[in-house]
Amino acid sequence: MADRSRLWDGPLRRWHPSQVVVVGFIAVILSGAALLHLPIATTGVDYSFGDRLFTATSAGTVTGLQVVDTASGWTHFGQVVIMVLAQIGGFGLMAVSSVVAVALAGRLELRHRLATQAEVNLDGAANFRSVILGVFKWSMGVEATVAAALFIGFAGIHGEPVGRAAWLGLFHAVTSFNNAGFALFSDNLVGFVDDPWISGVIATSIVLGGIGFPVLMELRRQYHFPKRWSLHTKITLLATGLLIVVGATAVLVLEWTNPSTLGPMGVIDKVTAGVFQGITPRTAGFNTIDYGAMRESSILVTIVLMFIGGGSASTASGIKVTTFAVLGWVIWAELRGDREVDAFRRRIPAAAQRQAITVALSGVALVAAGTMALVTFDRVPLGDGLFEATSAFGTVGLTTGITPTLGGGSHAVLIVMMFVGRVGPITLGAALVLRERSRRFKYPEERPLIG
Repeated sequence: MADRSRLWDGPLRRWHPSQVVVVGFIAVILSGAALLHLPIATTGVDYSFGDRLFTATSAGTVTGLQVVDTASGWTHFGQVVIMVLAQIGGFGLMAVSSVVAVALAGRLELRHRLATQAEVNLDGAANFRSVILGVFKWSMGVEATVAAALFIGFAGIHGEPVGRAAWLGLFHAVTSFNNAGFALFSDNLVGFVDDPWISGVIATSIVLGGIGFPVLMELRRQYHFPKRWSLHTKITLLATGLLIVVGATAVLVLEWTNPSTLGPMGVIDKVTAGVFQGITPRTAGFNTIDYGAMRESSILVTIVLMFIGGGSASTASGIKVTTFAVLGWVIWAELRGDREVDAFRRRIPAAAQRQAITVALSGVALVAAGTMALVTFDRVPLGDGLFEATSAFGTVGLTTGITPTLGGGSHAVLIVMMFVGRVGPITLGAALVLRERSRRFKYPEERPLIG
């Protein structure tokens, strides 16, 4: 039998791993758009190729922004295509191909391993095969558990037929764990605002998918030894917990008396809805209240949460919680006059600090450019444009309702932002670099005035 690991021989051997990731995602998105262009994918409406490409990009980048209603605009075939794209986009294109290659050939060519590590930040020192298969098994296990729990909710609580409940459970398990935000209801999950079971299961799935595979694998190995956790795991868990609490509290306080959102609800329903909205803005585009009816202060909080995003090497995007936390420690160290940046009795290297600054400022620049483009092309209000651009960059998928009304130019802008948000500014930048170099000299040092 031919050695399938040799599939990576030839021209691909000369590619930078980041280039493989970028080109691979483009191929998957275009393939998804082609499948959605088949007559069996739609319910009879002749959507433009731009609409299909937008949907494929949104699914493949696990965003959730929609120009076509998923529940009524696509057939079961089209919905399956969207679900598969979300699965590939969330778990990782190269990770999926690695699982297939390991299963078929038992080993991988080095370039393939490097491409996977560039995409999902796996530890290069670890046993690659065991790690990648472990991540795959964990993902499938969580999604199966979530699907079963949602099936109970849809069938037992809401009286859906068995087949329909099973499909709803499977689809929402995949899209929630992969933080895609696609729902099979025209109002997303607004109809379940007072259902703690459906909301709770999906929220839990979102958190697990948004923490990141390295954290999940470490917790699985030594969850009962917190002192042994890596700095990355400690930072991710601390920042994630704080952001959930801050987000939920802010929504509850700001929307408690809003007659268009939480105002008419009882206390328990308000808390349920508030906590859900505190979780979903950072990673997934599910919503149980109408964001178009929220107060501007709540919208601003949501924009900040979307920009920060989830954990590194997770199904979420944004600048990531570790980036946000590292920047916070950098500021704290500077305010205290410390020469080194420390966290949990560990020193954060200067390279990590530079990377955090690069990611954050690149994100700010992309969101600003995207907002300017939306405001220019469609004359949307600045707040709506900023919300939409941030949602696309963070691959969140939340919207104030303007996505379907935007023109082709704005949709193209959002497609680019969703793509860049998923592959990452640094990954895309590395893919565009023609060659790597190491400089053999240093310039004289001179300190500019700061502030």
